[in-house]
Amino acid sequence: MHDKILILDFGSQYTQLIARKIRELNVYCEIQPYNHFQVDEFTKGVILSGSPFSVRDKEAPMPDLSNIKKVKPLLGICYGAQHLAHHFGGEVLPSAHREYGRANLEFVDQSNELFHSVQLNTQVWMSHGDTIAKIPDNYEIIASTKDVKIGAYKIKGESTYGIQFHPEVYHTNEGKKMLENYVLNICQCKPDWTPASFIESTIAELQNKIGNEKVILGLSGGVDSSVAAVLLQKAIGENLTCIFVDNGLLRKNEYPEVLESYKGMGLNVIGVDAKDLFYNALANITNPEEKRKAIGKTFIDVFDTESHKIENAKWLAQGTIYPDVIESVSVKGPSATIKSHHNVGGLPEYMKLKIVEPLRLLFKDEVRRVGAKLGIPLNLINRHPFPGPGLAIRILGDITPEKVQLLQEVDAIYIQGLKDENLYDKVWQAGAILLPIQSVGVMGDERTYEKVVALRAVDSTDGMTADWSHLPYEFLARISNQIINRVKGVNRVVYDISSKPPATIEWE
Repeated sequence: MHDKILILDFGSQYTQLIARKIRELNVYCEIQPYNHFQVDEFTKGVILSGSPFSVRDKEAPMPDLSNIKKVKPLLGICYGAQHLAHHFGGEVLPSAHREYGRANLEFVDQSNELFHSVQLNTQVWMSHGDTIAKIPDNYEIIASTKDVKIGAYKIKGESTYGIQFHPEVYHTNEGKKMLENYVLNICQCKPDWTPASFIESTIAELQNKIGNEKVILGLSGGVDSSVAAVLLQKAIGENLTCIFVDNGLLRKNEYPEVLESYKGMGLNVIGVDAKDLFYNALANITNPEEKRKAIGKTFIDVFDTESHKIENAKWLAQGTIYPDVIESVSVKGPSATIKSHHNVGGLPEYMKLKIVEPLRLLFKDEVRRVGAKLGIPLNLINRHPFPGPGLAIRILGDITPEKVQLLQEVDAIYIQGLKDENLYDKVWQAGAILLPIQSVGVMGDERTYEKVVALRAVDSTDGMTADWSHLPYEFLARISNQIINRVKGVNRVVYDISSKPPATIEWE
Protein backbone atom coordinates (compact mmCIF):
# COMPACT_ATOMS: atom_id res chain seq x y z
CA MET A 1 0.00 0.00 0.00
CA HIS A 2 1.09 3.60 -0.64
CA ASP A 3 0.84 6.79 1.36
CA LYS A 4 -2.20 8.71 0.15
CA ILE A 5 -3.47 12.27 -0.13
CA LEU A 6 -7.26 12.54 -0.06
CA ILE A 7 -8.89 15.34 -2.08
CA LEU A 8 -12.45 16.23 -1.12
CA ASP A 9 -14.37 17.35 -4.21
CA PHE A 10 -16.67 20.37 -3.88
CA GLY A 11 -17.33 20.62 -7.60
CA SER A 12 -14.40 22.63 -8.97
CA GLN A 13 -13.28 21.91 -12.51
CA TYR A 14 -9.73 22.30 -11.17
CA THR A 15 -10.04 19.38 -8.73
CA GLN A 16 -8.56 16.87 -11.16
CA LEU A 17 -5.58 19.17 -11.74
CA ILE A 18 -4.75 19.03 -8.02
CA ALA A 19 -4.70 15.22 -8.24
CA ARG A 20 -2.50 15.24 -11.32
CA LYS A 21 0.02 17.61 -9.77
CA ILE A 22 0.30 15.40 -6.71
CA ARG A 23 0.66 12.26 -8.83
CA GLU A 24 3.55 14.03 -10.64
CA LEU A 25 5.31 14.01 -7.26
CA ASN A 26 5.05 10.19 -7.33
CA VAL A 27 2.53 10.30 -4.49
CA TYR A 28 -0.80 8.48 -4.73
CA CYS A 29 -3.98 10.53 -4.26
CA GLU A 30 -7.72 10.02 -4.61
CA ILE A 31 -10.64 12.34 -5.29
CA GLN A 32 -13.75 11.58 -3.24
CA PRO A 33 -17.06 13.46 -2.80
CA TYR A 34 -17.03 15.87 0.15
CA ASN A 35 -20.10 14.15 1.63
CA HIS A 36 -19.02 10.54 1.08
CA PHE A 37 -15.36 9.96 1.82
CA GLN A 38 -13.20 7.59 3.80
CA VAL A 39 -10.04 8.41 5.74
CA ASP A 40 -7.87 5.34 6.38
CA GLU A 41 -4.50 4.59 7.93
CA PHE A 42 -2.71 5.36 4.64
CA THR A 43 -4.23 8.87 4.38
CA LYS A 44 -1.40 11.27 5.23
CA GLY A 45 -3.19 14.51 4.41
CA VAL A 46 -6.46 15.98 3.12
CA ILE A 47 -7.07 18.76 0.58
CA LEU A 48 -10.36 20.68 0.27
CA SER A 49 -10.95 21.68 -3.36
CA GLY A 50 -12.48 24.75 -4.89
CA SER A 51 -16.19 24.96 -5.75
CA PRO A 52 -18.67 26.89 -7.90
CA PHE A 53 -20.63 27.52 -4.68
CA SER A 54 -20.21 30.41 -2.27
CA VAL A 55 -19.76 29.48 1.40
CA ARG A 56 -22.67 31.85 2.04
CA ASP A 57 -25.09 29.87 -0.15
CA LYS A 58 -27.83 27.90 1.59
CA GLU A 59 -26.78 24.84 -0.43
CA ALA A 60 -23.05 25.34 0.18
CA PRO A 61 -21.19 22.02 0.63
CA MET A 62 -20.49 21.36 4.32
CA PRO A 63 -18.02 18.52 4.94
CA ASP A 64 -17.69 16.74 8.26
CA LEU A 65 -14.08 17.44 9.23
CA SER A 66 -14.32 16.10 12.79
CA ASN A 67 -11.97 13.20 12.07
CA ILE A 68 -9.60 15.28 9.92
CA LYS A 69 -9.00 18.75 11.36
CA LYS A 70 -6.26 18.63 14.03
CA VAL A 71 -5.82 14.92 13.20
CA LYS A 72 -4.35 15.05 9.68
CA PRO A 73 -2.61 17.89 7.83
CA LEU A 74 -5.36 19.85 6.08
CA LEU A 75 -5.09 22.24 3.11
CA GLY A 76 -8.01 24.32 1.86
CA ILE A 77 -7.77 25.69 -1.69
CA CYS A 78 -10.04 28.60 -2.74
CA TYR A 79 -13.52 27.46 -1.55
CA GLY A 80 -11.77 25.08 0.84
CA ALA A 81 -9.86 28.00 2.38
CA GLN A 82 -13.03 30.10 2.57
CA HIS A 83 -14.90 27.26 4.27
CA LEU A 84 -12.19 26.85 6.92
CA ALA A 85 -12.31 30.60 7.59
CA HIS A 86 -16.09 31.08 7.46
CA HIS A 87 -17.13 27.96 9.37
CA PHE A 88 -14.69 28.45 12.25
CA GLY A 89 -15.41 32.07 13.12
CA GLY A 90 -14.09 34.22 10.26
CA GLU A 91 -15.98 36.20 7.64
CA VAL A 92 -16.28 35.72 3.88
CA LEU A 93 -17.84 38.50 1.80
CA PRO A 94 -18.55 39.05 -1.91
CA SER A 95 -15.55 40.57 -3.71
CA ALA A 96 -15.93 44.14 -4.86
CA HIS A 97 -14.81 42.83 -8.25
CA ARG A 98 -14.55 39.17 -9.20
CA GLU A 99 -10.91 38.21 -8.65
CA TYR A 100 -9.90 36.18 -11.65
CA GLY A 101 -6.50 35.87 -13.28
CA ARG A 102 -2.87 36.61 -12.50
CA ALA A 103 -1.68 38.20 -9.26
CA ASN A 104 1.61 38.39 -7.37
CA LEU A 105 2.39 37.56 -3.76
CA GLU A 106 3.61 40.87 -2.29
CA PHE A 107 4.05 39.19 1.11
CA VAL A 108 5.27 35.64 1.66
CA ASP A 109 6.17 34.14 5.05
CA GLN A 110 9.07 32.05 3.82
CA SER A 111 9.61 30.68 7.32
CA ASN A 112 6.30 28.88 7.03
CA GLU A 113 6.69 25.28 5.89
CA LEU A 114 4.04 25.67 3.14
CA PHE A 115 6.02 28.48 1.47
CA HIS A 116 9.54 27.19 2.02
CA SER A 117 11.71 28.32 -0.94
CA VAL A 118 8.78 30.20 -2.55
CA GLN A 119 9.95 33.56 -3.89
CA LEU A 120 8.51 36.96 -3.04
CA ASN A 121 6.38 38.43 -5.91
CA THR A 122 5.83 34.99 -7.41
CA GLN A 123 2.84 34.84 -9.77
CA VAL A 124 -0.35 33.05 -8.65
CA TRP A 125 -3.75 32.46 -10.26
CA MET A 126 -6.93 33.76 -8.64
CA SER A 127 -10.42 32.49 -9.48
CA HIS A 128 -13.09 33.44 -6.95
CA GLY A 129 -16.08 35.70 -6.44
CA ASP A 130 -15.78 35.91 -2.63
CA THR A 131 -12.99 37.22 -0.41
CA ILE A 132 -11.93 36.18 3.07
CA ALA A 133 -12.49 39.48 4.90
CA LYS A 134 -11.68 38.30 8.42
CA ILE A 135 -9.97 35.28 9.98
CA PRO A 136 -10.31 33.97 13.55
CA ASP A 137 -7.77 35.11 16.16
CA ASN A 138 -5.86 31.81 16.06
CA TYR A 139 -5.26 32.12 12.30
CA GLU A 140 -2.14 33.87 10.95
CA ILE A 141 -1.67 35.36 7.48
CA ILE A 142 1.23 33.77 5.60
CA ALA A 143 0.80 35.30 2.11
CA SER A 144 -0.87 38.34 0.54
CA THR A 145 -1.33 39.96 -2.86
CA LYS A 146 -1.92 43.65 -3.57
CA ASP A 147 -5.71 43.18 -3.57
CA VAL A 148 -6.08 40.10 -1.36
CA LYS A 149 -4.62 40.63 2.11
CA ILE A 150 -5.58 37.14 3.32
CA GLY A 151 -4.03 35.29 0.37
CA ALA A 152 -3.02 32.35 2.57
CA TYR A 153 -3.16 31.51 6.26
CA LYS A 154 -2.20 28.89 8.84
CA ILE A 155 -4.08 27.93 12.00
CA LYS A 156 -1.76 28.27 14.96
CA GLY A 157 -0.95 25.03 16.75
CA GLU A 158 -2.19 22.72 13.99
CA SER A 159 -1.17 21.69 10.47
CA THR A 160 -4.16 23.37 8.83
CA TYR A 161 -3.64 25.82 5.95
CA GLY A 162 -5.77 27.80 3.54
CA ILE A 163 -4.76 29.42 0.24
CA GLN A 164 -7.06 31.70 -1.74
CA PHE A 165 -5.38 31.06 -5.11
CA HIS A 166 -4.94 27.88 -7.18
CA PRO A 167 -1.50 26.24 -6.86
CA GLU A 168 -2.49 23.44 -9.23
CA VAL A 169 -2.78 25.56 -12.39
CA TYR A 170 0.02 26.37 -14.79
CA HIS A 171 -0.20 30.14 -14.17
CA THR A 172 0.79 29.76 -10.51
CA ASN A 173 4.51 29.67 -11.21
CA GLU A 174 5.61 27.99 -7.98
CA GLY A 175 2.40 26.05 -7.36
CA LYS A 176 4.16 22.70 -7.72
CA LYS A 177 6.67 23.76 -5.07
CA MET A 178 3.84 24.67 -2.69
CA LEU A 179 2.14 21.31 -3.20
CA GLU A 180 5.49 19.57 -2.84
CA ASN A 181 6.03 21.36 0.49
CA TYR A 182 2.60 20.23 1.66
CA VAL A 183 2.69 16.64 0.38
CA LEU A 184 6.33 15.67 0.97
CA ASN A 185 7.33 17.85 3.92
CA ILE A 186 4.19 18.58 5.92
CA CYS A 187 2.37 15.28 5.22
CA GLN A 188 5.67 13.36 4.90
CA CYS A 189 4.38 11.13 2.08
CA LYS A 190 6.84 8.69 0.55
CA PRO A 191 7.19 9.37 -3.23
CA ASP A 192 6.90 5.72 -4.30
CA TRP A 193 3.88 5.87 -6.64
CA THR A 194 5.64 4.93 -9.94
CA PRO A 195 4.75 2.95 -13.08
CA ALA A 196 6.90 0.05 -11.89
CA SER A 197 5.25 -0.03 -8.46
CA PHE A 198 1.79 0.21 -10.05
CA ILE A 199 2.52 -2.72 -12.38
CA GLU A 200 3.85 -4.88 -9.56
CA SER A 201 0.97 -4.19 -7.17
CA THR A 202 -1.72 -4.41 -9.88
CA ILE A 203 -0.53 -7.78 -11.19
CA ALA A 204 -0.51 -9.15 -7.63
CA GLU A 205 -3.98 -7.70 -7.00
CA LEU A 206 -5.37 -9.18 -10.23
CA GLN A 207 -3.95 -12.59 -9.44
CA ASN A 208 -5.45 -12.47 -5.97
CA LYS A 209 -8.85 -11.24 -7.18
CA ILE A 210 -9.27 -13.44 -10.27
CA GLY A 211 -7.38 -16.59 -9.28
CA ASN A 212 -7.73 -19.27 -11.95
CA GLU A 213 -10.99 -17.92 -13.41
CA LYS A 214 -11.34 -16.77 -17.02
CA VAL A 215 -11.62 -13.16 -18.14
CA ILE A 216 -12.87 -11.58 -21.33
CA LEU A 217 -11.76 -8.07 -22.24
CA GLY A 218 -13.13 -5.69 -24.81
CA LEU A 219 -10.34 -4.19 -26.86
CA SER A 220 -10.96 -0.87 -28.56
CA GLY A 221 -7.66 -0.24 -30.33
CA GLY A 222 -6.77 2.52 -27.89
CA VAL A 223 -4.05 2.77 -25.28
CA ASP A 224 -6.33 2.14 -22.27
CA SER A 225 -7.69 -1.25 -23.27
CA SER A 226 -4.31 -2.25 -24.72
CA VAL A 227 -2.51 -1.57 -21.42
CA ALA A 228 -5.28 -3.30 -19.47
CA ALA A 229 -4.92 -6.36 -21.74
CA VAL A 230 -1.16 -6.65 -21.26
CA LEU A 231 -1.47 -6.24 -17.48
CA LEU A 232 -4.08 -8.99 -17.36
CA GLN A 233 -2.04 -11.22 -19.64
CA LYS A 234 0.94 -10.90 -17.30
CA ALA A 235 -1.31 -11.67 -14.34
CA ILE A 236 -3.44 -14.57 -15.63
CA GLY A 237 -1.88 -15.63 -18.96
CA GLU A 238 -4.05 -17.88 -21.13
CA ASN A 239 -7.12 -17.30 -18.95
CA LEU A 240 -7.55 -13.95 -20.76
CA THR A 241 -9.54 -13.78 -24.01
CA CYS A 242 -9.69 -10.41 -25.78
CA ILE A 243 -12.59 -9.43 -28.01
CA PHE A 244 -12.22 -6.66 -30.57
CA VAL A 245 -15.63 -5.54 -31.82
CA ASP A 246 -16.17 -3.78 -35.13
CA ASN A 247 -19.07 -1.55 -34.14
CA GLY A 248 -19.09 0.21 -37.50
CA LEU A 249 -18.04 3.42 -35.75
CA LEU A 250 -14.26 3.02 -35.91
CA ARG A 251 -11.85 5.01 -38.06
CA LYS A 252 -11.14 4.01 -41.65
CA ASN A 253 -9.45 0.58 -41.87
CA GLU A 254 -8.99 0.55 -38.10
CA TYR A 255 -10.57 -2.85 -37.50
CA PRO A 256 -8.25 -5.00 -39.68
CA GLU A 257 -5.12 -2.96 -38.92
CA VAL A 258 -5.51 -2.98 -35.14
CA LEU A 259 -6.63 -6.61 -35.05
CA GLU A 260 -3.40 -7.56 -36.80
CA SER A 261 -1.26 -5.49 -34.40
CA TYR A 262 -2.84 -7.19 -31.39
CA LYS A 263 -2.06 -10.63 -32.76
CA GLY A 264 1.53 -9.48 -33.21
CA MET A 265 1.63 -8.73 -29.46
CA GLY A 266 0.77 -12.34 -28.65
CA LEU A 267 -2.66 -11.56 -27.23
CA ASN A 268 -5.47 -14.09 -27.67
CA VAL A 269 -7.87 -11.92 -29.71
CA ILE A 270 -11.23 -12.73 -31.27
CA GLY A 271 -12.62 -10.29 -33.87
CA VAL A 272 -16.39 -9.73 -33.99
CA ASP A 273 -18.15 -7.96 -36.88
CA ALA A 274 -21.19 -6.35 -35.22
CA LYS A 275 -21.68 -3.31 -37.46
CA ASP A 276 -25.30 -4.07 -38.31
CA LEU A 277 -26.25 -4.57 -34.66
CA PHE A 278 -24.93 -1.12 -33.75
CA TYR A 279 -26.44 0.63 -36.77
CA ASN A 280 -29.83 -0.89 -35.97
CA ALA A 281 -29.56 0.12 -32.30
CA LEU A 282 -28.71 3.71 -33.29
CA ALA A 283 -31.38 4.10 -35.97
CA ASN A 284 -33.18 7.47 -35.67
CA ILE A 285 -31.47 8.39 -32.38
CA THR A 286 -30.17 11.96 -32.26
CA ASN A 287 -29.76 12.67 -28.52
CA PRO A 288 -26.10 12.23 -27.43
CA GLU A 289 -26.92 10.51 -24.14
CA GLU A 290 -29.31 8.12 -25.86
CA LYS A 291 -26.58 7.31 -28.40
CA ARG A 292 -24.13 6.46 -25.62
CA LYS A 293 -26.68 4.31 -23.82
CA ALA A 294 -27.67 2.48 -27.02
CA ILE A 295 -24.01 1.78 -27.81
CA GLY A 296 -23.33 0.67 -24.24
CA LYS A 297 -26.29 -1.70 -24.25
CA THR A 298 -25.28 -3.17 -27.61
CA PHE A 299 -21.70 -3.71 -26.39
CA ILE A 300 -23.09 -5.56 -23.40
CA ASP A 301 -25.31 -7.70 -25.66
CA VAL A 302 -22.33 -8.55 -27.88
CA PHE A 303 -20.13 -9.44 -24.93
CA ASP A 304 -22.90 -11.47 -23.34
CA THR A 305 -23.18 -13.51 -26.53
CA GLU A 306 -19.41 -13.94 -26.82
CA SER A 307 -18.97 -14.79 -23.14
CA HIS A 308 -21.23 -17.79 -23.54
CA LYS A 309 -18.81 -19.11 -26.16
CA ILE A 310 -15.96 -19.05 -23.63
CA GLU A 311 -16.40 -21.80 -21.09
CA ASN A 312 -16.32 -20.66 -17.46
CA ALA A 313 -15.78 -16.97 -18.24
CA LYS A 314 -16.41 -15.18 -14.95
CA TRP A 315 -15.05 -11.66 -15.48
CA LEU A 316 -15.43 -8.79 -17.94
CA ALA A 317 -12.36 -6.52 -17.98
CA GLN A 318 -12.58 -2.91 -19.14
CA GLY A 319 -10.12 -0.11 -19.82
CA THR A 320 -11.86 2.38 -17.54
CA ILE A 321 -9.52 5.18 -16.39
CA TYR A 322 -9.82 7.75 -13.62
CA PRO A 323 -11.32 10.63 -15.66
CA ASP A 324 -14.09 8.23 -16.79
CA VAL A 325 -14.86 7.48 -13.16
CA ILE A 326 -14.72 11.13 -12.06
CA GLU A 327 -16.89 12.44 -14.90
CA SER A 328 -19.50 9.74 -14.28
CA VAL A 329 -19.96 10.50 -10.57
CA SER A 330 -22.61 13.04 -9.64
CA VAL A 331 -23.57 13.85 -6.08
CA LYS A 332 -24.95 17.02 -4.58
CA GLY A 333 -22.09 19.51 -4.84
CA PRO A 334 -19.14 17.68 -6.50
CA SER A 335 -18.33 17.85 -10.17
CA ALA A 336 -21.53 17.39 -12.13
CA THR A 337 -21.87 14.49 -14.53
CA ILE A 338 -20.82 15.85 -17.92
CA LYS A 339 -21.64 12.67 -19.83
CA SER A 340 -22.16 9.01 -19.16
CA HIS A 341 -19.47 6.47 -20.02
CA HIS A 342 -20.58 3.11 -21.32
CA ASN A 343 -17.75 1.32 -19.55
CA VAL A 344 -18.31 2.74 -16.06
CA GLY A 345 -20.56 1.07 -13.55
CA GLY A 346 -22.32 -2.26 -13.23
CA LEU A 347 -23.63 -4.84 -15.64
CA PRO A 348 -27.19 -6.12 -16.06
CA GLU A 349 -28.17 -8.88 -13.65
CA TYR A 350 -28.69 -11.38 -16.48
CA MET A 351 -24.97 -11.30 -17.18
CA LYS A 352 -23.05 -13.68 -14.98
CA LEU A 353 -19.83 -11.62 -15.29
CA LYS A 354 -18.07 -9.58 -12.65
CA ILE A 355 -16.24 -6.39 -13.65
CA VAL A 356 -12.50 -5.85 -13.29
CA GLU A 357 -10.96 -2.48 -14.19
CA PRO A 358 -7.15 -2.54 -13.77
CA LEU A 359 -6.66 1.12 -14.77
CA ARG A 360 -9.54 2.85 -12.99
CA LEU A 361 -7.15 4.82 -10.73
CA LEU A 362 -4.89 6.15 -13.51
CA PHE A 363 -4.96 9.34 -15.57
CA LYS A 364 -4.25 9.04 -19.30
CA ASP A 365 -0.62 10.16 -19.07
CA GLU A 366 -0.06 7.60 -16.30
CA VAL A 367 -1.58 4.87 -18.48
CA ARG A 368 0.92 5.75 -21.22
CA ARG A 369 3.85 5.59 -18.81
CA VAL A 370 2.69 2.20 -17.52
CA GLY A 371 2.26 0.98 -21.12
CA ALA A 372 5.79 2.09 -22.01
CA LYS A 373 7.14 0.27 -18.94
CA LEU A 374 5.28 -2.86 -20.09
CA GLY A 375 6.98 -2.65 -23.50
CA ILE A 376 3.84 -2.01 -25.56
CA PRO A 377 4.71 -0.69 -29.08
CA LEU A 378 4.87 3.09 -29.28
CA ASN A 379 2.40 3.25 -32.16
CA LEU A 380 -0.27 2.00 -29.74
CA ILE A 381 0.97 3.93 -26.70
CA ASN A 382 1.05 7.26 -28.54
CA ARG A 383 -2.27 6.96 -30.35
CA HIS A 384 -4.64 9.83 -29.78
CA PRO A 385 -7.53 9.09 -27.42
CA PHE A 386 -10.63 7.94 -29.26
CA PRO A 387 -14.07 8.02 -27.62
CA GLY A 388 -15.68 4.71 -26.66
CA PRO A 389 -18.82 5.47 -28.71
CA GLY A 390 -16.55 6.18 -31.67
CA LEU A 391 -17.74 8.28 -34.57
CA ALA A 392 -21.33 8.12 -33.29
CA ILE A 393 -20.65 11.15 -31.10
CA ARG A 394 -18.75 12.93 -33.87
CA ILE A 395 -21.78 12.72 -36.14
CA LEU A 396 -24.27 15.23 -34.82
CA GLY A 397 -27.78 13.98 -35.41
CA ASP A 398 -28.84 10.50 -36.50
CA ILE A 399 -26.35 7.82 -37.54
CA THR A 400 -26.34 6.12 -40.93
CA PRO A 401 -23.68 3.95 -42.62
CA GLU A 402 -23.35 6.62 -45.33
CA LYS A 403 -22.58 9.36 -42.80
CA VAL A 404 -20.06 7.11 -41.06
CA GLN A 405 -18.27 6.39 -44.33
CA LEU A 406 -18.16 10.09 -45.23
CA LEU A 407 -16.71 11.02 -41.83
CA GLN A 408 -14.19 8.17 -42.00
CA GLU A 409 -12.84 9.60 -45.25
CA VAL A 410 -12.61 13.13 -43.81
CA ASP A 411 -10.96 11.87 -40.62
CA ALA A 412 -8.44 9.77 -42.54
CA ILE A 413 -7.29 12.78 -44.58
CA TYR A 414 -7.01 14.94 -41.45
CA ILE A 415 -5.12 12.42 -39.29
CA GLN A 416 -2.76 11.40 -42.10
CA GLY A 417 -2.06 15.07 -42.78
CA LEU A 418 -1.09 15.60 -39.13
CA LYS A 419 1.27 12.63 -39.34
CA ASP A 420 2.78 13.70 -42.67
CA GLU A 421 3.62 17.15 -41.32
CA ASN A 422 4.93 15.91 -37.93
CA LEU A 423 2.04 17.48 -36.05
CA TYR A 424 0.34 14.31 -34.80
CA ASP A 425 2.59 13.82 -31.74
CA LYS A 426 2.37 17.53 -30.89
CA VAL A 427 -1.42 17.30 -30.52
CA TRP A 428 -3.10 15.42 -27.66
CA GLN A 429 -6.26 14.54 -29.59
CA ALA A 430 -7.66 15.34 -33.01
CA GLY A 431 -10.70 14.35 -34.98
CA ALA A 432 -13.38 15.52 -37.39
CA ILE A 433 -17.04 16.20 -36.64
CA LEU A 434 -19.88 15.95 -39.15
CA LEU A 435 -22.36 18.76 -38.53
CA PRO A 436 -26.11 18.36 -39.08
CA ILE A 437 -26.26 21.33 -41.45
CA GLN A 438 -25.64 22.06 -45.10
CA SER A 439 -24.16 25.16 -46.64
CA VAL A 440 -24.15 26.80 -50.04
CA GLY A 441 -21.00 26.45 -52.11
CA VAL A 442 -19.76 26.74 -55.68
CA MET A 443 -18.02 23.92 -57.55
CA GLY A 444 -17.34 24.06 -61.27
CA ASP A 445 -19.49 27.17 -61.69
CA GLU A 446 -22.42 25.29 -60.16
CA ARG A 447 -24.21 25.94 -56.90
CA THR A 448 -23.83 23.20 -54.27
CA TYR A 449 -25.72 22.58 -51.04
CA GLU A 450 -23.63 20.09 -49.12
CA LYS A 451 -22.36 19.08 -45.69
CA VAL A 452 -20.10 20.94 -43.24
CA VAL A 453 -17.34 19.28 -41.22
CA ALA A 454 -15.51 20.73 -38.23
CA LEU A 455 -11.92 19.85 -37.44
CA ARG A 456 -10.93 19.60 -33.77
CA ALA A 457 -7.44 19.42 -32.22
CA VAL A 458 -6.58 20.02 -28.58
CA ASP A 459 -3.53 20.18 -26.33
CA SER A 460 -3.96 18.49 -22.97
CA THR A 461 -2.39 16.08 -20.49
CA ASP A 462 -5.31 13.99 -19.32
CA GLY A 463 -8.40 15.39 -21.06
CA MET A 464 -9.82 16.98 -17.91
CA THR A 465 -8.89 20.40 -19.27
CA ALA A 466 -7.76 21.21 -22.81
CA ASP A 467 -6.68 24.12 -25.00
CA TRP A 468 -7.39 24.23 -28.73
CA SER A 469 -4.26 23.50 -30.75
CA HIS A 470 -2.81 26.40 -32.73
CA LEU A 471 -2.20 24.43 -35.92
CA PRO A 472 -0.50 26.35 -38.74
CA TYR A 473 -2.92 28.22 -41.00
CA GLU A 474 -1.13 26.81 -44.06
CA PHE A 475 -1.71 23.25 -42.83
CA LEU A 476 -5.41 23.89 -42.16
CA ALA A 477 -5.79 25.45 -45.61
CA ARG A 478 -4.23 22.39 -47.31
CA ILE A 479 -6.33 19.92 -45.32
CA SER A 480 -9.52 21.87 -46.01
CA ASN A 481 -8.73 21.86 -49.72
CA GLN A 482 -7.99 18.11 -49.74
CA ILE A 483 -11.20 17.25 -47.87
CA ILE A 484 -13.42 19.32 -50.12
CA ASN A 485 -11.77 17.98 -53.28
CA ARG A 486 -11.65 14.32 -52.26
CA VAL A 487 -14.78 13.73 -50.16
CA LYS A 488 -17.94 13.97 -52.17
CA GLY A 489 -20.73 15.67 -50.23
CA VAL A 490 -18.57 18.14 -48.27
CA ASN A 491 -18.19 21.74 -49.37
CA ARG A 492 -17.16 23.53 -46.19
CA VAL A 493 -14.55 22.91 -43.46
CA VAL A 494 -14.35 24.86 -40.19
CA TYR A 495 -11.89 24.69 -37.26
CA ASP A 496 -13.02 24.55 -33.62
CA ILE A 497 -11.17 27.04 -31.39
CA SER A 498 -12.99 26.28 -28.11
CA SER A 499 -11.17 25.17 -24.96
CA LYS A 500 -12.30 22.85 -22.15
CA PRO A 501 -13.85 24.25 -20.07
CA PRO A 502 -16.24 25.71 -21.06
CA ALA A 503 -16.56 23.40 -24.09
CA THR A 504 -15.84 19.66 -23.99
CA ILE A 505 -13.35 18.00 -26.32
CA GLU A 506 -16.00 15.99 -28.10
CA TRP A 507 -19.07 17.78 -29.40
CA GLU A 508 -21.45 15.20 -27.92
